[in-house]
Amino acid sequence: ASQDLDFRVESNGNANMLFVDGGNDHVNIGTATDLGGVFNVGGSTVINTADNSFQLSLQSTDADANAGPKLEFYRNSSSPADNDFLGNITFSNNDDAGNKDTMMDIQVQLIDATAGSEDLKVDFYTNKNGAGSSTMKFTSTETIFNDDSADVDFRVESNSYAHCLFVD
Repeated sequence: ASQDLDFRVESNGNANMLFVDGGNDHVNIGTATDLGGVFNVGGSTVINTADNSFQLSLQSTDADANAGPKLEFYRNSSSPADNDFLGNITFSNNDDAGNKDTMMDIQVQLIDATAGSEDLKVDFYTNKNGAGSSTMKFTSTETIFNDDSADVDFRVESNSYAHCLFVD
């Protein structure tokens, strides 16, 4: 009947483990607060499947020429400061002994938080011989390859040469 009624399920330690806000048209897990979406989660989220299907799919049915779907990493800090890390994407797996290893890590760092002159750094770390090594780094003033001096080669291919530019 489209009435403004809420539905709430409590857990042992959370009064709003599941909260449907009938008047504001949103569903919350772990919070009663509308965090800005129709579906809001207060706390960490794990999505687990037992196959190779997509665990998360972002879809946009908008037919205009603008970008979509969009994924935003937003560090909503009330006191941003120089050298804050804004986020990272980590790729991990288990080695053959069952140990969890980070194989690649992409880190974004705010170098200068001054309004109007913000600068950042994007660093790609890859696992080489069991340890993370800075493979490629982008800043506002330079692009750096092999910043950690790992024993790796640098090669640029052209249309007809596999070693158009090669650094051993």
